[in-house]
Amino acid sequence: MDTFLRSVERPAYRMALMACRNREDALDLVQDAMCRFVDRYSGKPGEEWKSLFYTVLHNRIADHLRRRAVRDRLRGWFGLSDDGREEGPESFPDANSPDPEREMCLDRASRALERALEELPFRQRQAFLLRSREELGVEETARVMGCSAGSVKTHCSRAVQALREKLGEHWP
Repeated sequence: MDTFLRSVERPAYRMALMACRNREDALDLVQDAMCRFVDRYSGKPGEEWKSLFYTVLHNRIADHLRRRAVRDRLRGWFGLSDDGREEGPESFPDANSPDPEREMCLDRASRALERALEELPFRQRQAFLLRSREELGVEETARVMGCSAGSVKTHCSRAVQALREKLGEHWP
């Protein structure tokens, strides 16, 4: 179980960070998803863990986004704002890079990709990340997202199309 959790920790954090755009919230979401996963599914066969874990994470992220939408609406009514957005150490430049110009180009492209992913609708982003980064199959992704395989294919196709349109000039 520990090996599995270590293997999904970083990708889960990146997925949560893209969804909520706050480092502390992303860490909390991943920790909560891991605890819930262990509590509920540790007795399941190991080959089912990946899709079960991402189902739990997906649900935690969706719950968080719903609560945040309500909280933001209330803040708007009371004239409060919450614009704080932090960048993590992964955004710091690498001083030991062998080819600074290429690294700068790749860094610019990565930032453009992250911005483009953040602009995608939640379901498209989740489908795209689960399929491309986590390499889940269509059926597994459908189980995680609680939708049909056709919906997963549609969400992924629309996400890829939107990313191609937005990243054409940035992608090396």
